[in-house]
Amino acid sequence: MARRPVAWVAAIVLFAEALGIVFLNWFLGLVVDHQEMSLAGLDPRAMSIGAWVAGGLFGLYLALCGLVLLRTAVSDRAPGGFGRILLISVAVVHGLLGAFCVGLVGWLAFVGMMVVLGLVVLTLVAYDRHENANGADGGGNGGAATPPSAPASSPEPTTP
Repeated sequence: MARRPVAWVAAIVLFAEALGIVFLNWFLGLVVDHQEMSLAGLDPRAMSIGAWVAGGLFGLYLALCGLVLLRTAVSDRAPGGFGRILLISVAVVHGLLGAFCVGLVGWLAFVGMMVVLGLVVLTLVAYDRHENANGADGGGNGGAATPPSAPASSPEPTTP
């Protein structure tokens, strides 16, 4: 199955997205700072610093998600509990951003967000937690849960 390449591509895309978000917010902070823009009387310097901090934090978040995907691709194992929650949260964020992008930016941005969402969700679905619980080969049954064994039955005595 192509789960390793999907995890690699998703990691690379999230790293690129993290860099893009950081540079975009850095640029927006510079624009606000140089043009002395203000929103509802806020200090322009505070707004530019806020844009830089928000861009840095969101970039770190995306980079951390990329690291989880990179570890998943290298080890070919499902992410742990925290990593799984992190990837689910980034999938939700991309779903919401995609919904906002349709109206604010356009359909091309929506398609981009949905591609990233699809890569993250496909990685989450491809690495089944049960498969790793049974060992690297899936326990010989493809990672499916083993049904409970039936109790040993003894022939019932017949009554005359």
